[in-house]
Amino acid sequence: MPEKENKGASYARQLEAISKVSKTITSGLYLEEILKLIVTVTAEIMNSKICSLMLLDEKSNMLVLKATQSMSEVYNKKSPLKVGEGIAGKVAQQNSPMAIYDIAKEAEYKNKDIAKKEGLKSLLSVPLAVKGRVIGVLNNYTSHPHKFIKSEVELLTTVANQAAIVIENAALMLKAKVMQDELETRKTVERAKGVLMRTQGLSEEEAFRKIQKQSMDMRKTMREIAEAILLLEKMKS
Repeated sequence: MPEKENKGASYARQLEAISKVSKTITSGLYLEEILKLIVTVTAEIMNSKICSLMLLDEKSNMLVLKATQSMSEVYNKKSPLKVGEGIAGKVAQQNSPMAIYDIAKEAEYKNKDIAKKEGLKSLLSVPLAVKGRVIGVLNNYTSHPHKFIKSEVELLTTVANQAAIVIENAALMLKAKVMQDELETRKTVERAKGVLMRTQGLSEEEAFRKIQKQSMDMRKTMREIAEAILLLEKMKS
């Protein structure tokens, strides 16, 4: 009977975690806020001393710490890890969870001095992956020696899988927004160039250089300068 109750409680916790993380998909939050919410929820569900989220920088092939609920300045300034380096690096490389019972005795753990200072004892690290592609790692630390059981590994993996989808969606939305902004900027600058060419007899290149110079002199974006030119032209008509 107790075993059934434990399984039921574990299932309820999984549902709770998935539900909380899933809500961020349609929350309209920025990526930074989403990452912070994910580590906060995970720390709460897993009773973590510290929960941290590292994302993969594909250009450098490094895992960079992006979010943690920890208030420790020392921990928050941890250096990036190469894929394959340390525990988190191996988790990313192998796309497989790793549980460490005693960080202090783990030869491959890279930040023993920080772990000692922060009182970190055990670690469960799981990959953040979308369709088999690793985008980061979710780390869960305890303040006491702890042997992670199968249900805990499954729980953190479930949360990580859901979080990876949320992060990927947010990143794609941000990329789409950036592309849209760039397109709007080009259109606005083109229209402003047309106004300068028509009203001041400038060539296309001269018009562009004038907008560019004003942007630098006034410390405004080229889009802001272009919008001001268009507004002045509209006020004249």
